Amino acid sequence: MNRREEIIDVAQRLLEAEGPESLTMRRLADELGIQAPSLYKHVAGKPEIEAALQQRALRRLAEALAGTTDLATLAAGYRRWALAHPRLYELSTRQPLARDRLEAGVEAEAAAALLRLTDGDLPTARAIWGMAHGLVDLELAGRFPPGADLDAVWQQAVATFATAPASRARHASGAAGRTDPGAPEGRASG
Repeated sequence: MNRREEIIDVAQRLLEAEGPESLTMRRLADELGIQAPSLYKHVAGKPEIEAALQQRALRRLAEALAGTTDLATLAAGYRRWALAHPRLYELSTRQPLARDRLEAGVEAEAAAALLRLTDGDLPTARAIWGMAHGLVDLELAGRFPPGADLDAVWQQAVATFATAPASRARHASGAAGRTDPGAPEGRASG
């Protein structure tokens, strides 16, 4: 492991344990046992660290969803990963992605399982992604009423999409060929 990866590992540990406010160069340096200026030999600054954490989140989410064969399994995997890594999830979904700092193809990698299950139907993939993100976000924020059966909520959400008719306008809308539900219109991932 190189020093940059060590810095990102420490940043992730701090993020998950103490939240985004803990991600300061001084705090990272203290955790690594070095002076803060020494960090700049390995990273340009906090924006680079946050982008590296976003990239890590996308890659690990892609790993968690790889091989899913149906929407229920994909939704369960998405939820499980987000709840296991709440602060990393939030860093990668509650603020704009630092697309100019991400390696090419990272977004596409994260979207691949969902796009495979929707046969590349971008509007449907985005709707499912939005539903899953909304449910996870509400769950992480503790916004469901006490005692709410969240498993039943997820099952209903998945069932709604699983029984909806497939979009017939995918090719007519120009959605074919895009690889990321989160990428801006007309822009492929990467």
